[in-house]
Amino acid sequence: MKKVFIFLILIMSLLIFASFGECAPPKKAPIGMAVEFMDHAACAYISQDKGWFEEEGLNLTSYESYVTGMALASALARGDIQVAYMCLIPAINVYANAKVPIKIVAGTHKYGYGLVVNPEKIKSVKDLEEPGVRIGCVREGGAVDVLLHKTIDKYNLNEKKISNNIQRINPPKQVLAIKTGQLDAAFLPEQWATMAEEFGFKMLLMSQDVWPEMQGSILVVKEELIRDHPEVVKKLVKISQRANDWINQHPQEAAEIVTRQLREAGGSLFPVQIADIATKTKITPKVLLRSMSRLEYTTDIDLAVVQEAIDYVAELGYIRSSFKAEDILDLSFIKQ
Repeated sequence: MKKVFIFLILIMSLLIFASFGECAPPKKAPIGMAVEFMDHAACAYISQDKGWFEEEGLNLTSYESYVTGMALASALARGDIQVAYMCLIPAINVYANAKVPIKIVAGTHKYGYGLVVNPEKIKSVKDLEEPGVRIGCVREGGAVDVLLHKTIDKYNLNEKKISNNIQRINPPKQVLAIKTGQLDAAFLPEQWATMAEEFGFKMLLMSQDVWPEMQGSILVVKEELIRDHPEVVKKLVKISQRANDWINQHPQEAAEIVTRQLREAGGSLFPVQIADIATKTKITPKVLLRSMSRLEYTTDIDLAVVQEAIDYVAELGYIRSSFKAEDILDLSFIKQ
């Protein structure tokens, strides 16, 4: 009888421990996040500043900023980065060329790129063909480089003449070159394009003029995060939507927050010789407010627009062949 009693006690103890285990909170999924050092990622910067990631119970194990979308795309190949706020074109490239298993689960904004020029030397787009004109652009395969090709197509420019004038430089170095009189024109993403205006350059074209409905940046996650923690992806989309709504309702305060976030993030990104130009000199709330007004902050994303971008990148030879937009998109979280 005594043995039976002890056996029953053990069984009851096991059941109690099991019930406690069921009630224990689930272990948070570790999330490594990467963002671009631009107001393209405003919804991420706003969410970070306001503590909305923590409010939703998300466990950010890292939060890294990158100067270009191409550099961020390379980081996506690492195992510790599961989430990225990045431009669409680099995401297409890293998916198609590096075979990184990612899904686009939301947009973050439309547009956000421009052609700025020295108005004393460049009066029209056709002037970009003139010998000796110094044009800054990011390296091949970047979003602004693709916009450059769209501009060549739209205005029937001579691609060879334009190519002879191109200098491949990252955005902060382009702004520094503009300040020191070493460029006559530059294809730049925001906020860098608006910063160039502070040094006397003029916005000759915006992406709205060249590529209607152009998808700017997107929210990307690794496929394994969708598979193992779909609730996390749902929260990320929810937070991004909340942040975009807030940006649209409070543009001045949003510009102030993004300015502060960029200044704090920028110090570790740049070498000493360009740190001031990149993070202090012209990144001000006034500049950011004007820059951010040139973007359309929305999580909505159009499959047909993404397909157009994929097809065009393939046409340029930056990916081996086109593929269906459905392969890289998972928009089910926007619809929830």
